[in-house]
Amino acid sequence: MNKFFKGIVCAAVCGAAVLGTFGLAACGGDNNDSTDNGHDDPVPVSVYAPDGAPALALANLIESEKTPSSRYRFDVHIVDANTIATYVTGKEPDADFCILPSNAAGKVLGTGETYQMLGTVTNGNLYFLTDTNKNLPELTKENLSAALLGKTLGVIQYENVPGLTLRVVLGEYDIPYQLVENNDDPDPAKVNLRSLKPEEVVPATGCDYYLCPEPARTTKIGATKDTPNPLRAAGSLQALYGDGSGFPQAVLVAKKDILTADKALADKVIGYMEGSGEYLKTADAHTLAELLASKRTSGMEAAFAEAQLNPTVLANCSVKFTKAADCKTAVIEFLTKYKAVSSDATNIPADAFFYLG
Repeated sequence: MNKFFKGIVCAAVCGAAVLGTFGLAACGGDNNDSTDNGHDDPVPVSVYAPDGAPALALANLIESEKTPSSRYRFDVHIVDANTIATYVTGKEPDADFCILPSNAAGKVLGTGETYQMLGTVTNGNLYFLTDTNKNLPELTKENLSAALLGKTLGVIQYENVPGLTLRVVLGEYDIPYQLVENNDDPDPAKVNLRSLKPEEVVPATGCDYYLCPEPARTTKIGATKDTPNPLRAAGSLQALYGDGSGFPQAVLVAKKDILTADKALADKVIGYMEGSGEYLKTADAHTLAELLASKRTSGMEAAFAEAQLNPTVLANCSVKFTKAADCKTAVIEFLTKYKAVSSDATNIPADAFFYLG
């Protein structure tokens, strides 16, 4: 039995106990604060997200729950992005609610049997950089093909979200590409893509353009500003996809049985998500850094330093919640394009995957 339903059972037992001989005994602890559902201990609700932009979407919930809910206790966990799928898989998954990349959600949860998608929470945080001295144009819808053909473009995480999304966008513009190991002999009729490690996004690598996520984008610009070949901003991948409003990069899912048993909980979490974008617009960097640190896995290196939690970086992380009913078509369209680029990258979700309550 998972923690949520253990909490529901505990609540029922405690509610009955207050009428009996041991009416003062709390269920599972000594917390005697009264609650609005007639029992002593709030129901535990586990929430997981990978560090980085998805974790920012939980800041409003974490801040609001400093004064605990009278009915629920939200246990938030910010974890390594490479492990996020483990919290929603297995016989008894740990996460009651979880934020994860949309392609991963489609691949492991897309049947809708165990989890359903409540909505999208981030809409792309991928940006282009270029060496200032190369005198290359910023990449736009109007010039993309002409600007990229024959150029080298270094990509962080080529086989994951950044590289997959880039290839989706190149496909939308019918721009041919090839994967190369170095900058020697680039094909003038194609974009020459290089798979790079984060530390290789530096002018010395010699690529014409680079693609990397925030906060790496701002960090790279700042780190090279005093060098002979500083990096500068050169466009947004989000602005190139579709209508330019971004793409469904990360989604919020919840256990289907929880959504069935407690719609009020689903509405509460959705409410926090809907307020996340506005919260980040005025969030103090120090407070935000402390909020994230308090929930991050012990010993894990933080995705954001406090100095990076400035308005520009936060805005570039594109945190905005859209309910499943309003983004279902966009998610299916996006994942269909992902699958066309790499058949193993995702699965197309069933209708049952989308929570429309």
